[in-house]
Amino acid sequence: MGAFHADDDYDYLFKVVLIGDSGVGKTNLLSRFSKNEFSLESKSTIGVEFATRSINVDDKIIKAQIWDTAGQERYRAITSAYYRGAVGALIVYDITRSITFENVQRWLKELRDHTDQNIVIMLVGNKADLRHLRVVQMDDAKAFAERENNFFMETSALESLNVENAFTEVLTQIYHVVSKKALDIGNDPMVVPKGQTINVGGKDDVSAVKKAGCCSN
Repeated sequence: MGAFHADDDYDYLFKVVLIGDSGVGKTNLLSRFSKNEFSLESKSTIGVEFATRSINVDDKIIKAQIWDTAGQERYRAITSAYYRGAVGALIVYDITRSITFENVQRWLKELRDHTDQNIVIMLVGNKADLRHLRVVQMDDAKAFAERENNFFMETSALESLNVENAFTEVLTQIYHVVSKKALDIGNDPMVVPKGQTINVGGKDDVSAVKKAGCCSN
């Protein structure tokens, strides 16, 4: 299969939300990942916008639908509809503005109030190219992320640093959570009576087990 798939040709579709204070670079992170573009003109996004891009993980096509908060964050009016169905999130702050990092706690609380507890969350320190203006230390952000059980990465949408990595890591982690759930039929007494052995033969049998344990059909 070539690099270009038909738009509906994917194994998994994951909704990921971008949240964080206004002006931290969410829209540029998204356009860098989805279109490899960066705009120096900072304009607020109006309405809800999302972009899609597919990546390959373990020979599966994972289609990401990434939502941008679209300027609503200044009105503190991000609705539950924005979060609905999200299985991943990037909470973005600006390494040159400490208030944007302090507000991460509030974004995290809002996210957890509106999403599934297994959501994959990555803390993202953006604008890492502005090293001379840094006020948020990497160690502090890392420690915070570890405490909260989040992933962490510093990015620069301008220099294209770690943008790909941040999104890909989140999508890969979501895939691991989802595929584990789909395959974890051993602990479910409704599926397998205790002590019964499932003989899994070749590769084809494995995918059959996968399909049976999953919700695709």
